[in-house]
Amino acid sequence: MAKNLEHQFSMLVREIRKEYVGNGPKEITTKFIGSWAVSEMRGNLTNVEKFMITSAQGEDMVHETRTRFVKEIYKKPEVQLKFENLMDARVIRLFSDINIKEDIAMTVFVFDRPIEGKQGKQL
Repeated sequence: MAKNLEHQFSMLVREIRKEYVGNGPKEITTKFIGSWAVSEMRGNLTNVEKFMITSAQGEDMVHETRTRFVKEIYKKPEVQLKFENLMDARVIRLFSDINIKEDIAMTVFVFDRPIEGKQGKQL
């Protein structure tokens, strides 16, 4: 059942990214480790961002904007509530970064209790 919950978590990440960013990652893999949910996302950049990163200044702009924007999205109470309802645990911290050249983003959600092995709630 943990694999199913990892899949549900990944789909929620995609749904939120699509809603707030305009497109979701092409691939998402989520793993639960203790109180962490670690989501790796590939294929995040839009065509405009891909064009922008052809210069060093553009690469820095896209990295900074993506990183800050994603963190702001996950601070929204309505977004946190979706993850908390799924996991039946409170989000207490979040770490996020993107490797622009490889188009791979990582987000680590830290919950207030262990989630590894949980079945979670059905959506």
